[in-house]
Amino acid sequence: MLQRFIVEIRKFGLIAAFLFFFFAAFNNYQRLILRQYHIEYFQYGYSLIEALILGKVVLLGEIFHLGDRFRGKPLIFSTLYRTLSFSLLVLIFAVLEHFVKGFIHGQNFAASLQEIAPRGAEIGAKIIMMFIAFIPMFAIWEISNLFDEGKLFELFFEHGGTADSALADMTKASPLSQ
Repeated sequence: MLQRFIVEIRKFGLIAAFLFFFFAAFNNYQRLILRQYHIEYFQYGYSLIEALILGKVVLLGEIFHLGDRFRGKPLIFSTLYRTLSFSLLVLIFAVLEHFVKGFIHGQNFAASLQEIAPRGAEIGAKIIMMFIAFIPMFAIWEISNLFDEGKLFELFFEHGGTADSALADMTKASPLSQ
């Protein structure tokens, strides 16, 4: 039980860190563009909070096996399907977040719906940005599914093993090599 908790916390930390660096880079880019027009922009704390929330959303999607339809197919299909599925999940949560904010501020459903229409382009841009961010994240995720639990993490962060030895071990256990 404790081992599973540690694995989930590690996974959450990696997802949130990836998303935070992506959001922080994007915010830095926005800040540099807006600085040309003498507009101050600094929202790195928002990037951290959004990364933590979306990290949890991704883990919730994984718990419900969202995007597993093409598991076992070529990695490009499973990666793009998972990316699309989780981008749609983020869209659903973005819309729900807007409705909850409206409810907290005393708005009814119709008033919240009227406010969301003009923000459609902003929400669409956010989803496109998330789709692009999710592609490398889920590509690595799908590659890690080819290895034993924690092996890719170990290769990256612990022992520094070579890919040749890890792939050799993996192909020995593969049914295709028999």
